[in-house]
Amino acid sequence: MSGNASVAVARVSKSFGSEGELLVSLFDTFPDDFDLREPLFVEIDRLAVPLFCDRFERRGRNGALVVFADFYSERRTAELIGRELFLCGGRLADGEEPPGDGLVYLEDLVGLEASVGDAYGGVIEEFIDGENPLFLLRIDGREIYVPAVDEFIVETDLENGVIRFDLPDGLIDLND
Repeated sequence: MSGNASVAVARVSKSFGSEGELLVSLFDTFPDDFDLREPLFVEIDRLAVPLFCDRFERRGRNGALVVFADFYSERRTAELIGRELFLCGGRLADGEEPPGDGLVYLEDLVGLEASVGDAYGGVIEEFIDGENPLFLLRIDGREIYVPAVDEFIVETDLENGVIRFDLPDGLIDLND
């Protein structure tokens, strides 16, 4: 993840409630002195997505009940179930390879060439973080906002500096 070693520290086990609560299995690598102000990261489409804890309650030595900021519904939390959680800059056991090699932050995609479907090409000008993160694309001189969600990203080719989106019909209209 952007040059820092990352270490897997937990796995999201299952939903627990209807307001975004998740049960998380903690690995032996999970720090006893975990600072709630620091994010955990999840890999989605080879991207490191930061998750900030609104609530974190240990459940025994190897478990926790967690609520992540902006993940307050069962629909949102469902995309996290089964995924590993990482810490950046974590300490690795001797001989252990850092997991998650090649992960990048969404804001690292700014400047990449962007293609939408087969017909349109442009550049990612900005990443706008928030409850509904967006990419600002410039295509044919126009500013287009595209939701920064893994369902719309078909391919990320960092070597060639290209990201390809497949957007639902009607999400953006490039024919005006």
